Amino acid sequence: MGRINLTPLRVRRRALADLQANRIPIAPVWLDVVADIPPAQILTRQQPQQHVVTQTRTRSLPDGRTEKVTLPAPTPRKRKSAKPSRLFAPVEIKYEEDKLRKQFFSDHPWELARPRVVVETTGNQHATSDYSKGLLQPNVPLSGESVVQRQLHLLQTVPDITEPQAYDMARREFYVLRRQEATKRRIAKEEAMHMGAQPEMSILQWSMKIENKHYNDWEEWSRQQVVEQMQRSAAFSGEVMNAEDNVLREGAGQGQRPQLGAGFGMRGRSDPFAGEAERRASVNVA
Repeated sequence: MGRINLTPLRVRRRALADLQANRIPIAPVWLDVVADIPPAQILTRQQPQQHVVTQTRTRSLPDGRTEKVTLPAPTPRKRKSAKPSRLFAPVEIKYEEDKLRKQFFSDHPWELARPRVVVETTGNQHATSDYSKGLLQPNVPLSGESVVQRQLHLLQTVPDITEPQAYDMARREFYVLRRQEATKRRIAKEEAMHMGAQPEMSILQWSMKIENKHYNDWEEWSRQQVVEQMQRSAAFSGEVMNAEDNVLREGAGQGQRPQLGAGFGMRGRSDPFAGEAERRASVNVA
Protein backbone atom coordinates (compact mmCIF):
# COMPACT_ATOMS: atom_id res chain seq x y z
CA MET A 1 0.00 0.00 0.00
CA GLY A 2 1.22 3.47 -0.83
CA ARG A 3 3.60 2.44 -3.61
CA ILE A 4 2.94 3.70 -7.16
CA ASN A 5 3.06 1.17 -9.97
CA LEU A 6 5.46 2.54 -12.60
CA THR A 7 5.43 -0.56 -14.81
CA PRO A 8 3.29 1.03 -17.57
CA LEU A 9 5.83 3.87 -17.88
CA ARG A 10 8.71 1.42 -18.36
CA VAL A 11 7.04 -0.84 -20.90
CA ARG A 12 9.26 0.32 -23.81
CA ARG A 13 12.41 -0.03 -21.75
CA ARG A 14 11.38 -3.55 -20.79
CA ALA A 15 10.62 -4.44 -24.42
CA LEU A 16 14.09 -3.20 -25.54
CA ALA A 17 15.78 -5.22 -22.80
CA ASP A 18 13.87 -8.37 -23.79
CA LEU A 19 14.81 -7.79 -27.44
CA GLN A 20 18.52 -7.43 -26.64
CA ALA A 21 18.43 -10.54 -24.45
CA ASN A 22 16.69 -12.51 -27.24
CA ARG A 23 13.69 -13.21 -25.04
CA ILE A 24 11.42 -12.05 -27.88
CA PRO A 25 12.25 -12.81 -31.54
CA ILE A 26 11.07 -9.55 -33.13
CA ALA A 27 10.34 -6.04 -31.93
CA PRO A 28 6.70 -5.25 -31.10
CA VAL A 29 4.83 -3.09 -33.61
CA TRP A 30 4.06 -0.49 -30.97
CA LEU A 31 7.71 0.05 -29.96
CA ASP A 32 8.31 3.08 -32.21
CA VAL A 33 4.86 4.50 -31.48
CA VAL A 34 5.53 4.53 -27.75
CA ALA A 35 8.85 6.25 -28.46
CA ASP A 36 7.11 9.01 -30.43
CA ILE A 37 4.13 9.32 -28.06
CA PRO A 38 5.33 8.36 -24.60
CA PRO A 39 2.90 7.79 -21.71
CA ALA A 40 2.03 10.69 -19.46
CA GLN A 41 4.51 11.27 -16.68
CA ILE A 42 2.02 13.07 -14.43
CA LEU A 43 0.37 10.48 -12.20
CA THR A 44 -2.32 12.78 -10.77
CA ARG A 45 -5.55 13.65 -12.56
CA GLN A 46 -6.42 17.30 -12.70
CA GLN A 47 -9.90 18.67 -12.13
CA PRO A 48 -11.69 18.68 -15.53
CA GLN A 49 -12.52 22.03 -17.04
CA GLN A 50 -16.18 22.81 -16.50
CA HIS A 51 -18.51 23.85 -19.30
CA VAL A 52 -19.50 27.49 -18.90
CA VAL A 53 -23.02 28.50 -19.92
CA THR A 54 -23.07 31.73 -21.90
CA GLN A 55 -25.95 34.08 -22.66
CA THR A 56 -26.33 36.32 -25.70
CA ARG A 57 -28.25 39.51 -24.93
CA THR A 58 -29.05 42.74 -26.75
CA ARG A 59 -28.71 45.95 -24.78
CA SER A 60 -29.40 49.58 -25.61
CA LEU A 61 -26.62 52.13 -25.75
CA PRO A 62 -26.94 55.78 -24.62
CA ASP A 63 -26.76 57.02 -28.21
CA GLY A 64 -29.81 54.95 -29.21
CA ARG A 65 -27.98 52.08 -30.86
CA THR A 66 -28.06 48.46 -29.76
CA GLU A 67 -25.32 45.90 -29.44
CA LYS A 68 -25.12 42.20 -28.68
CA VAL A 69 -23.02 41.03 -25.77
CA THR A 70 -22.13 37.55 -24.55
CA LEU A 71 -22.23 37.12 -20.79
CA PRO A 72 -21.65 34.08 -18.57
CA ALA A 73 -24.85 32.80 -17.05
CA PRO A 74 -25.11 33.11 -13.26
CA THR A 75 -24.47 29.79 -11.58
CA PRO A 76 -25.58 28.85 -8.06
CA ARG A 77 -22.84 28.61 -5.47
CA LYS A 78 -21.89 25.08 -4.54
CA ARG A 79 -20.64 23.84 -1.23
CA LYS A 80 -16.93 23.14 -1.21
CA SER A 81 -16.09 19.61 -0.19
CA ALA A 82 -12.83 18.03 0.88
CA LYS A 83 -12.84 15.55 -2.02
CA PRO A 84 -13.77 16.49 -5.60
CA SER A 85 -16.89 14.63 -6.64
CA ARG A 86 -17.37 12.98 -10.03
CA LEU A 87 -13.68 13.35 -10.82
CA PHE A 88 -13.63 10.59 -13.40
CA ALA A 89 -17.12 11.26 -14.82
CA PRO A 90 -17.62 13.08 -18.12
CA VAL A 91 -18.16 16.81 -17.88
CA GLU A 92 -21.81 17.80 -18.07
CA ILE A 93 -22.59 20.05 -21.03
CA LYS A 94 -25.19 22.71 -20.31
CA TYR A 95 -27.05 25.13 -22.56
CA GLU A 96 -29.20 28.15 -21.90
CA GLU A 97 -32.25 26.36 -23.34
CA ASP A 98 -32.14 23.80 -20.53
CA LYS A 99 -33.29 26.33 -17.93
CA LEU A 100 -36.04 27.71 -20.19
CA ARG A 101 -37.23 24.20 -21.07
CA LYS A 102 -37.37 23.16 -17.41
CA GLN A 103 -39.44 26.23 -16.52
CA PHE A 104 -41.97 25.70 -19.31
CA PHE A 105 -42.59 22.00 -18.70
CA SER A 106 -42.82 22.52 -14.95
CA ASP A 107 -45.64 25.01 -15.60
CA HIS A 108 -47.24 22.85 -18.34
CA PRO A 109 -46.69 19.17 -17.38
CA TRP A 110 -49.52 17.93 -19.62
CA GLU A 111 -47.61 19.06 -22.69
CA LEU A 112 -45.32 16.07 -22.11
CA ALA A 113 -48.34 13.76 -22.48
CA ARG A 114 -48.97 14.88 -26.05
CA PRO A 115 -47.69 12.35 -28.62
CA ARG A 116 -44.79 13.60 -30.71
CA VAL A 117 -43.02 12.30 -33.80
CA VAL A 118 -39.30 12.28 -33.03
CA VAL A 119 -38.21 11.09 -36.50
CA GLU A 120 -36.88 13.97 -38.55
CA THR A 121 -36.83 14.03 -42.34
CA THR A 122 -33.47 15.73 -42.88
CA GLY A 123 -32.14 16.42 -39.40
CA ASN A 124 -31.50 20.03 -40.42
CA GLN A 125 -34.92 21.50 -39.67
CA HIS A 126 -33.47 24.15 -37.38
CA ALA A 127 -31.72 25.75 -40.37
CA THR A 128 -35.06 26.61 -42.01
CA SER A 129 -36.69 27.85 -38.79
CA ASP A 130 -37.08 31.56 -38.20
CA TYR A 131 -38.60 32.22 -34.79
CA SER A 132 -38.71 35.95 -35.44
CA LYS A 133 -41.93 35.27 -37.38
CA GLY A 134 -43.68 33.37 -34.58
CA LEU A 135 -44.03 29.91 -33.12
CA LEU A 136 -45.28 28.14 -36.25
CA GLN A 137 -42.40 26.93 -38.40
CA PRO A 138 -42.43 24.88 -41.64
CA ASN A 139 -42.40 21.10 -41.05
CA VAL A 140 -42.17 21.61 -37.26
CA PRO A 141 -45.27 20.73 -35.17
CA LEU A 142 -46.27 23.08 -32.37
CA SER A 143 -44.90 21.92 -29.02
CA GLY A 144 -43.21 23.19 -25.90
CA GLU A 145 -39.90 23.29 -27.74
CA SER A 146 -41.37 25.99 -30.00
CA VAL A 147 -42.01 28.14 -26.92
CA VAL A 148 -38.44 27.60 -25.70
CA GLN A 149 -36.89 28.58 -29.03
CA ARG A 150 -39.20 31.59 -29.37
CA GLN A 151 -38.32 32.78 -25.86
CA LEU A 152 -34.61 32.34 -26.56
CA HIS A 153 -34.95 34.36 -29.77
CA LEU A 154 -36.69 37.18 -27.90
CA LEU A 155 -33.99 37.22 -25.24
CA GLN A 156 -31.25 37.47 -27.86
CA THR A 157 -32.86 40.07 -30.13
CA VAL A 158 -35.17 42.32 -28.10
CA PRO A 159 -33.17 45.03 -26.26
CA ASP A 160 -33.26 45.05 -22.46
CA ILE A 161 -35.86 42.28 -22.15
CA THR A 162 -35.97 39.98 -19.13
CA GLU A 163 -36.66 36.26 -19.00
CA PRO A 164 -40.16 36.61 -17.44
CA GLN A 165 -41.18 39.13 -20.10
CA ALA A 166 -39.97 36.92 -22.96
CA TYR A 167 -41.63 33.91 -21.34
CA ASP A 168 -44.97 35.71 -21.09
CA MET A 169 -44.83 36.83 -24.74
CA ALA A 170 -44.03 33.35 -26.04
CA ARG A 171 -46.59 31.77 -23.74
CA ARG A 172 -49.42 34.03 -24.92
CA GLU A 173 -48.67 33.17 -28.55
CA PHE A 174 -48.67 29.48 -27.63
CA TYR A 175 -52.07 29.72 -25.93
CA VAL A 176 -53.61 31.44 -28.95
CA LEU A 177 -52.40 28.71 -31.30
CA ARG A 178 -53.61 25.95 -28.98
CA ARG A 179 -57.08 27.50 -28.82
CA GLN A 180 -57.15 27.70 -32.62
CA GLU A 181 -56.25 24.00 -32.87
CA ALA A 182 -59.01 23.05 -30.40
CA THR A 183 -61.55 25.12 -32.35
CA LYS A 184 -60.54 23.49 -35.64
CA ARG A 185 -60.88 20.00 -34.18
CA ARG A 186 -64.32 20.77 -32.73
CA ILE A 187 -65.58 22.21 -36.02
CA ALA A 188 -64.20 19.26 -37.99
CA LYS A 189 -65.93 16.81 -35.62
CA GLU A 190 -69.26 18.66 -35.89
CA GLU A 191 -69.05 18.71 -39.70
CA ALA A 192 -68.25 15.00 -39.81
CA MET A 193 -71.16 14.12 -37.51
CA HIS A 194 -73.46 16.31 -39.61
CA MET A 195 -72.48 14.30 -42.69
CA GLY A 196 -73.28 11.00 -40.94
CA ALA A 197 -70.00 9.99 -39.31
CA GLN A 198 -70.22 7.97 -36.12
CA PRO A 199 -67.50 8.99 -33.67
CA GLU A 200 -65.87 6.33 -31.55
CA MET A 201 -66.37 6.19 -27.83
CA SER A 202 -64.05 8.29 -25.75
CA ILE A 203 -61.82 6.93 -23.02
CA LEU A 204 -64.33 8.03 -20.38
CA GLN A 205 -67.18 6.23 -22.18
CA TRP A 206 -65.11 3.07 -22.51
CA SER A 207 -64.31 3.13 -18.79
CA MET A 208 -67.98 3.63 -17.89
CA LYS A 209 -68.92 0.71 -20.14
CA ILE A 210 -66.42 -1.57 -18.42
CA GLU A 211 -67.57 -0.36 -15.01
CA ASN A 212 -71.23 -1.07 -15.84
CA LYS A 213 -70.34 -4.57 -17.05
CA HIS A 214 -68.53 -5.37 -13.80
CA TYR A 215 -71.42 -3.93 -11.79
CA ASN A 216 -73.96 -6.08 -13.63
CA ASP A 217 -71.81 -9.18 -13.08
CA TRP A 218 -71.57 -8.39 -9.39
CA GLU A 219 -75.32 -7.85 -9.20
CA GLU A 220 -75.98 -11.29 -10.70
CA TRP A 221 -73.51 -12.85 -8.29
CA SER A 222 -75.04 -11.06 -5.28
CA ARG A 223 -78.57 -12.20 -6.23
CA GLN A 224 -77.36 -15.78 -6.48
CA GLN A 225 -75.68 -15.49 -3.09
CA VAL A 226 -78.91 -14.18 -1.49
CA VAL A 227 -80.95 -17.03 -2.96
CA GLU A 228 -78.46 -19.66 -1.79
CA GLN A 229 -78.31 -18.14 1.71
CA MET A 230 -82.09 -18.13 1.98
CA GLN A 231 -82.25 -21.73 0.82
CA ARG A 232 -79.75 -22.78 3.49
CA SER A 233 -81.69 -20.90 6.17
CA ALA A 234 -84.96 -22.48 5.08
CA ALA A 235 -83.45 -25.95 5.01
CA PHE A 236 -81.97 -25.53 8.50
CA SER A 237 -85.24 -24.30 10.03
CA GLY A 238 -87.41 -26.78 8.13
CA GLU A 239 -89.54 -24.05 6.58
CA VAL A 240 -90.34 -23.60 2.90
CA MET A 241 -89.32 -20.48 1.08
CA ASN A 242 -91.74 -17.60 1.21
CA ALA A 243 -93.52 -15.99 -1.70
CA GLU A 244 -90.82 -13.43 -2.36
CA ASP A 245 -88.25 -16.17 -2.92
CA ASN A 246 -90.57 -17.79 -5.42
CA VAL A 247 -90.88 -14.51 -7.22
CA LEU A 248 -87.09 -14.30 -7.34
CA ARG A 249 -86.79 -17.72 -8.89
CA GLU A 250 -89.59 -17.06 -11.37
CA GLY A 251 -87.96 -13.79 -12.43
CA ALA A 252 -84.58 -15.50 -12.83
CA GLY A 253 -86.17 -18.24 -14.94
CA GLN A 254 -87.83 -15.71 -17.24
CA GLY A 255 -84.68 -13.61 -17.63
CA GLN A 256 -86.12 -10.65 -15.65
CA ARG A 257 -84.78 -8.87 -12.63
CA PRO A 258 -87.49 -8.13 -10.04
CA GLN A 259 -87.00 -5.05 -7.96
CA LEU A 260 -86.05 -5.78 -4.36
CA GLY A 261 -86.59 -2.74 -2.19
CA ALA A 262 -84.97 0.65 -2.74
CA GLY A 263 -82.21 1.36 -5.24
CA PHE A 264 -78.62 2.31 -4.71
CA GLY A 265 -79.22 6.05 -5.06
CA MET A 266 -78.07 8.03 -8.07
CA ARG A 267 -77.58 4.96 -10.27
CA GLY A 268 -81.20 3.90 -9.81
CA ARG A 269 -80.29 0.21 -9.56
CA SER A 270 -82.09 -2.24 -7.33
CA ASP A 271 -80.60 -3.39 -4.05
CA PRO A 272 -80.30 -7.20 -4.01
CA PHE A 273 -80.06 -7.24 -0.20
CA ALA A 274 -83.21 -5.19 0.44
CA GLY A 275 -85.75 -7.18 2.48
CA GLU A 276 -83.21 -9.72 3.72
CA ALA A 277 -83.60 -8.57 7.32
CA GLU A 278 -87.40 -9.04 7.11
CA ARG A 279 -86.97 -12.54 5.69
CA ARG A 280 -84.57 -13.53 8.45
CA ALA A 281 -86.96 -12.14 11.09
CA SER A 282 -89.88 -14.13 9.65
CA VAL A 283 -87.79 -17.34 9.65
CA ASN A 284 -86.71 -16.81 13.27
CA VAL A 285 -90.30 -16.13 14.38
CA ALA A 286 -91.46 -19.31 12.67
